[in-house]
Amino acid sequence: MDLSNQKRMAAEVLKCGENRVWIDPEREEEAADCITRADIRTAIASGLIAARPKKGISKSRVKHMLNQKAKGKRKGPGSRKGTNNARLPDKRRWISTIRPIRDELKKLRDEGKITPSVYRMYYRKAKGGVYKSRRNIRQHMISEGHLKEEI
Repeated sequence: MDLSNQKRMAAEVLKCGENRVWIDPEREEEAADCITRADIRTAIASGLIAARPKKGISKSRVKHMLNQKAKGKRKGPGSRKGTNNARLPDKRRWISTIRPIRDELKKLRDEGKITPSVYRMYYRKAKGGVYKSRRNIRQHMISEGHLKEEI
Protein backbone atom coordinates (compact mmCIF):
# COMPACT_ATOMS: atom_id res chain seq x y z
CA MET A 1 0.00 0.00 0.00
CA ASP A 2 1.47 3.37 -1.05
CA LEU A 3 1.16 5.91 1.76
CA SER A 4 3.82 8.32 0.48
CA ASN A 5 1.30 11.12 -0.14
CA GLN A 6 -0.13 10.75 3.38
CA LYS A 7 3.41 10.72 4.81
CA ARG A 8 4.29 13.89 2.90
CA MET A 9 1.17 15.74 4.10
CA ALA A 10 1.64 14.48 7.66
CA ALA A 11 5.26 15.69 7.64
CA GLU A 12 4.08 19.17 6.64
CA VAL A 13 1.32 19.20 9.28
CA LEU A 14 3.60 17.82 12.03
CA LYS A 15 6.48 20.11 10.92
CA CYS A 16 8.99 17.27 10.75
CA GLY A 17 10.73 15.16 8.13
CA GLU A 18 8.98 12.32 6.29
CA ASN A 19 11.30 9.81 7.96
CA ARG A 20 9.93 10.79 11.39
CA VAL A 21 6.27 10.25 10.39
CA TRP A 22 4.90 7.04 11.94
CA ILE A 23 1.72 5.43 10.64
CA ASP A 24 0.13 2.64 12.70
CA PRO A 25 0.88 -0.54 10.69
CA GLU A 26 -2.32 -2.25 11.91
CA ARG A 27 -4.52 0.60 10.61
CA GLU A 28 -2.92 1.24 7.19
CA GLU A 29 -6.27 0.98 5.35
CA GLU A 30 -7.63 3.80 7.53
CA ALA A 31 -4.52 5.86 6.75
CA ALA A 32 -4.96 5.26 3.02
CA ASP A 33 -8.43 6.88 3.23
CA CYS A 34 -6.90 10.15 4.52
CA ILE A 35 -6.72 12.22 1.34
CA THR A 36 -6.94 15.79 2.69
CA ARG A 37 -4.95 17.73 5.26
CA ALA A 38 -8.06 17.84 7.47
CA ASP A 39 -8.18 14.03 7.36
CA ILE A 40 -4.49 13.92 8.30
CA ARG A 41 -5.09 16.28 11.27
CA THR A 42 -7.94 14.01 12.45
CA ALA A 43 -5.70 10.94 12.09
CA ILE A 44 -2.99 12.68 14.15
CA ALA A 45 -5.51 13.53 16.87
CA SER A 46 -6.73 9.90 16.97
CA GLY A 47 -3.19 8.51 17.20
CA LEU A 48 -3.21 6.84 13.79
CA ILE A 49 -0.34 9.08 12.64
CA ALA A 50 2.38 10.43 14.95
CA ALA A 51 5.85 11.95 14.82
CA ARG A 52 8.69 9.75 16.06
CA PRO A 53 10.98 11.40 18.63
CA LYS A 54 14.12 13.15 17.42
CA LYS A 55 17.29 11.10 17.70
CA GLY A 56 19.77 12.64 20.10
CA ILE A 57 23.54 12.34 20.16
CA SER A 58 24.93 10.53 23.18
CA LYS A 59 27.38 12.52 25.32
CA SER A 60 28.66 9.43 27.15
CA ARG A 61 31.85 9.18 25.08
CA VAL A 62 32.57 12.87 25.60
CA LYS A 63 31.98 12.55 29.36
CA HIS A 64 34.29 9.55 29.54
CA MET A 65 37.00 11.40 27.62
CA LEU A 66 36.73 14.47 29.88
CA ASN A 67 36.94 12.24 32.98
CA GLN A 68 40.12 10.68 31.57
CA LYS A 69 41.56 14.15 30.90
CA ALA A 70 40.72 15.20 34.46
CA LYS A 71 42.83 12.25 35.65
CA GLY A 72 45.72 13.52 33.52
CA LYS A 73 45.37 10.90 30.78
CA ARG A 74 45.32 11.45 27.00
CA LYS A 75 48.34 13.75 27.04
CA GLY A 76 50.74 11.61 25.02
CA PRO A 77 52.79 12.77 22.03
CA GLY A 78 49.92 12.02 19.63
CA SER A 79 47.66 14.51 21.41
CA ARG A 80 50.16 17.37 21.52
CA LYS A 81 49.95 20.19 19.02
CA GLY A 82 52.25 22.91 20.32
CA THR A 83 55.91 22.71 21.27
CA ASN A 84 56.89 21.99 24.87
CA ASN A 85 57.51 25.70 25.23
CA ALA A 86 53.96 26.45 24.06
CA ARG A 87 52.53 24.02 26.62
CA LEU A 88 54.66 25.35 29.50
CA PRO A 89 56.49 28.57 28.55
CA ASP A 90 60.19 28.93 29.40
CA LYS A 91 59.40 31.91 31.62
CA ARG A 92 56.92 29.91 33.75
CA ARG A 93 59.48 27.09 34.07
CA TRP A 94 62.17 29.59 35.09
CA ILE A 95 59.88 31.25 37.66
CA SER A 96 59.05 27.90 39.27
CA THR A 97 62.80 27.15 39.51
CA ILE A 98 64.17 30.51 40.70
CA ARG A 99 61.58 31.45 43.34
CA PRO A 100 62.26 28.53 45.71
CA ILE A 101 66.03 29.04 45.30
CA ARG A 102 65.74 32.73 46.19
CA ASP A 103 63.45 31.89 49.13
CA GLU A 104 66.07 29.43 50.39
CA LEU A 105 68.82 32.04 50.09
CA LYS A 106 66.76 34.66 51.97
CA LYS A 107 65.93 32.15 54.71
CA LEU A 108 69.59 31.20 55.18
CA ARG A 109 70.65 34.87 55.27
CA ASP A 110 67.92 35.87 57.74
CA GLU A 111 68.78 32.94 60.02
CA GLY A 112 72.43 34.05 59.95
CA LYS A 113 73.70 30.82 58.40
CA ILE A 114 75.33 32.73 55.53
CA THR A 115 76.78 36.24 55.38
CA PRO A 116 75.29 38.94 53.13
CA SER A 117 78.33 38.76 50.83
CA VAL A 118 77.92 34.97 50.42
CA TYR A 119 74.18 35.53 49.89
CA ARG A 120 74.92 38.04 47.13
CA MET A 121 77.43 35.70 45.43
CA TYR A 122 74.96 32.76 45.40
CA TYR A 123 72.09 35.07 44.37
CA ARG A 124 74.03 36.11 41.27
CA LYS A 125 74.95 32.51 40.45
CA ALA A 126 71.31 31.48 40.87
CA LYS A 127 70.32 34.24 38.47
CA GLY A 128 72.78 32.80 35.99
CA GLY A 129 71.01 29.42 36.15
CA VAL A 130 73.75 27.50 37.99
CA TYR A 131 71.40 25.77 40.44
CA LYS A 132 68.43 23.52 39.71
CA SER A 133 66.72 23.41 43.10
CA ARG A 134 66.89 24.24 46.84
CA ARG A 135 68.64 20.95 47.45
CA ASN A 136 71.17 21.63 44.69
CA ILE A 137 72.13 25.08 46.05
CA ARG A 138 72.48 23.71 49.60
CA GLN A 139 74.78 20.93 48.34
CA HIS A 140 76.95 23.52 46.57
CA MET A 141 77.14 25.66 49.72
CA ILE A 142 78.11 22.64 51.86
CA SER A 143 80.75 21.41 49.37
CA GLU A 144 82.23 24.93 49.09
CA GLY A 145 82.31 25.33 52.88
CA HIS A 146 79.83 28.21 53.15
CA LEU A 147 77.22 26.15 55.04
CA LYS A 148 77.55 23.52 57.73
CA GLU A 149 76.01 20.15 56.92
CA GLU A 150 72.83 19.49 58.93
CA ILE A 151 71.99 15.99 60.15
